[in-house]
Amino acid sequence: METDSSLLSTEVEQQRQEELYQQLLLQTIGKIQSDGTPSKVICPQPGICVKTSSLTDQQKVFVNICQSRDVPPPPHLSQEALVELLESDDPTGYKVPMSLGEAHTEIDNSSKSCTVYDVVINEEFFQNCQKDTLFQQFLIAVSLEGLENKYSLELSRDIKILKNRKFMGSLTEQNIRTKSKPVIQEINTKELQLQNSTVKSPQFGLWVEPLFGEAEFLIAEIQLPGVYSAHSLLLDLGEDRLVLNAQPSLFHLDVFFPFLIDQENSAAQYNTNTQVLTVTMPVLSS
Repeated sequence: METDSSLLSTEVEQQRQEELYQQLLLQTIGKIQSDGTPSKVICPQPGICVKTSSLTDQQKVFVNICQSRDVPPPPHLSQEALVELLESDDPTGYKVPMSLGEAHTEIDNSSKSCTVYDVVINEEFFQNCQKDTLFQQFLIAVSLEGLENKYSLELSRDIKILKNRKFMGSLTEQNIRTKSKPVIQEINTKELQLQNSTVKSPQFGLWVEPLFGEAEFLIAEIQLPGVYSAHSLLLDLGEDRLVLNAQPSLFHLDVFFPFLIDQENSAAQYNTNTQVLTVTMPVLSS
């Protein structure tokens, strides 16, 4: 006799479901979150379905770009700012929060199996993107790039938006964080007005701990003269990359590491007296 899991209410079943949900956390940073991190299960709402293909084996791939109010929105971006961003040398400086689901196999209209990925973004941002062709193209591009980075894919940019279908297959619940762990912690708060300046690369040093043997930590020290508050800093850590922006347009740093790091357990402190940002990053064992 089949049992409807929605009717199960025993403690054992609840614990099992929680363990399963813990494996479906927000995929933007590409890691399973540590226990105890506040999270919330969301039900993605249909958006648009994009047909593409894998460049490695030429197999069809569908991307369900979904929407949810529970995914945080990206910073406001005007069309003029988007054009400027796309024409810049580093368009990756603008981040779109998204939840990238695992691949699942579905049956297409030709009764053939195909690979499907679900991408979930903020509902309001999604709706705004549908009003402008350039924004819609940008949304599709960052979704494909996110999947490529997360799952080591190569997806064709020769895409087709399905007109009569908002999603392929079924949409799976995803678990997202409800409260992000702060990346930058101030040691000493001293609010002063930042002076306008041209963007430049700050001086920084990178050390490996321990000095000999297998690396356990990477430590970056970044000198930011003229930055008086951590609130002016935007720090983004990838699995092998650090991107730092000091607002308004004071410093920009984009460096790659020779190791893969544990983003979730990394920490940063900004000393407003010395104006030095220290980032401590555990190294993932190979």
